[in-house]
Amino acid sequence: MKKIPWGPIRSSLTNNFSFGVIKEIIGYTSIDMALLAHLEQKPKDGASKSQLLSAIDCQIGQMNAEESGSVASICCEEVLIRKPELSSELDRVLARVGWKFSGTTLLPVEIFDISELREIPEKAHEDILKAASRLRDGDLSGSLSASCGALDSVTSMIYEEYGLGDPNSASFQERINKSIEAVGAKESLIRELQEINWVESDYKPLEKNLSGSLNQAAFIMQKLRSNMGDVHGTKPVVTALVYDSIKWSLLILRIIVTRGSF
Repeated sequence: MKKIPWGPIRSSLTNNFSFGVIKEIIGYTSIDMALLAHLEQKPKDGASKSQLLSAIDCQIGQMNAEESGSVASICCEEVLIRKPELSSELDRVLARVGWKFSGTTLLPVEIFDISELREIPEKAHEDILKAASRLRDGDLSGSLSASCGALDSVTSMIYEEYGLGDPNSASFQERINKSIEAVGAKESLIRELQEINWVESDYKPLEKNLSGSLNQAAFIMQKLRSNMGDVHGTKPVVTALVYDSIKWSLLILRIIVTRGSF
C-alpha cells in the first residue's frame, strides 16, 4: 500500500493541539504508550511537544507502511473530530503529497477523484468509499466486496423499479447487464453520439465494444469476488485488479444511472 505521509499530520498536531491532547490522540493508535510514559509536562524540567513528537516519530519510523498508515489515518480522524475546521487545511497539505479527504476518510488521490461521487447515486457512496479505504489499508477482499456492493445496491433498485424479478437469483454479471438494458443506457449513448453527428458506421462499433467491455469487467469482478478468500499476502496483479474494480464500478454506475435518478 502507499504510505500515508506522517510529516503534514505531525505539523498539524504541533500547531493546533496541546501536549496532553496530542498524547490523547496518539493513544487511539497502535503507538506504544508505555514508551512515552516518561514524557510528561511539568512546571519544571518537563517534556516539550517537540520531544513527545520526536519519540512518536521514532516509533513510526520503525513501522511498515500498513502500521504507520493506520496511525496517520486514525490521527487525522481524531483531529477532525476535535477540530472539524482543520479539514480544509489538512486537505490542502495532504493533497500536495497525494492524499485527499472524503468526510473523515483519508484516501490516496489516485484511487479515484472525490468529485466523482457527485456523479453516482448517493446510495452507492458509502460502499465506494469503503472500497477505497479498504484498498488503502491492504484489505483486498474487503475492498472488492464493497466495490461490488455499490453495484448490488443500485442494481437492486433498478430491478425493483423496472420489475426485473429477484436480483438475488441473478449472477452479478447478469444483474449489471440487465440493469444497463433496462435503463436504456445504450440507446442514450447512441442518441448523444447522433446529436454530435456520429453516423451509424461509427457509433455501432463503439456501442458494441463498450457493451463487451462492461460485460467483461462485470465478469472479472464476479470471478474475483467469488475467490478472494484464496488471496494471501502481497499479490501485485490482484491488487491492481481490485484497484481497477473500483474504477469499473464508478464507470458502470455513471453509465446506468445519473445522480438524480435514484
